[in-house]
Amino acid sequence: MKISILTLAFAAVMLVVPQSLAAPQEAPEALPAQAAPIFLRESVVVSGKLVRIGDLFANVKENAETPVAYAPEPGKRAFFDANWLYRVARAYKLNWKPLSVQVRVVVERDSIVIKREEIEDHILAALIESGVGMDENMSVEVSNHMLRFYVAGDSSATLAVEDISYEQRTMRFTAIIAVPANDPAAPRMRVTGRVYKVSETPVMVRRMLAGEVIARRDIVMIKVRDKRLQNNVILNAEDLIGKAPRRSLRAGTPIHASDVRRPILVPRGSLVTMILRLPDMVLTAKGKALDEGSDGDAVRVVNTQSNTVIDAVVIRTGVVTVRPNGQIAMN
Repeated sequence: MKISILTLAFAAVMLVVPQSLAAPQEAPEALPAQAAPIFLRESVVVSGKLVRIGDLFANVKENAETPVAYAPEPGKRAFFDANWLYRVARAYKLNWKPLSVQVRVVVERDSIVIKREEIEDHILAALIESGVGMDENMSVEVSNHMLRFYVAGDSSATLAVEDISYEQRTMRFTAIIAVPANDPAAPRMRVTGRVYKVSETPVMVRRMLAGEVIARRDIVMIKVRDKRLQNNVILNAEDLIGKAPRRSLRAGTPIHASDVRRPILVPRGSLVTMILRLPDMVLTAKGKALDEGSDGDAVRVVNTQSNTVIDAVVIRTGVVTVRPNGQIAMN
């Protein structure tokens, strides 16, 4: 009798020899696939409505497709603890035991997320279609900023606005949303929110430092509520191109006209080249700028040789042109 027990114990050990210790597939002495140990999958994503044994345990052969629980709703999780898992293992004669009571499996349902922005776009389209005076220069904001829908990954990720009402005075709306669309059994949700007038305004795509020249690639257009725009906010991208920030500009923030200026080509105190153009010659001299200036600005420049102050006009970086009446001062 003792010999029989030892023999059975030895046979049980042989059934759970790790596959990694088996001989290569091409070797004649390779262990069969069922010799691989059964282990737990700690995190699982299922695509259907049922959780099967093969979803929870790896290397299960015969009972892999057997359902043992309902899958959670899309967007939610289900937790299966050590006791429940052990009962399943015993019921289906799986050679597995939990190492501790902390063992568990987290099961998620494969799902598609319909985010708040997409929901708001559908509501705006429904308001425009209803003929309540909406247009593309309006923006919708739902009251629940965390609003989103989860749809099973094997179904259609569509949304329908089945009923909507709008109060012109308060600019508030109420809508009934169904997901997925055209499904009589689809869950319905009541959604409320407000409508805002918006305008497109240019903003920086990155942080711009003071003195940098703004190019078209640095600009992106975004929609901003009219109530948040002050009178001196720049609304045309062309009014920014070629300008320079007076101080650093944050990305994504509306820009005021006072925030930018033409680039400084001649900083105060910098050395410049003075040019005097005459009908038959061009005279140049070195000077020091007493003022800062952009292209076309009038600045004062002192001749570094004669120490005479001259009125000049900035024409490019580090270069000014002197009016003809400044000829004497150039000498």
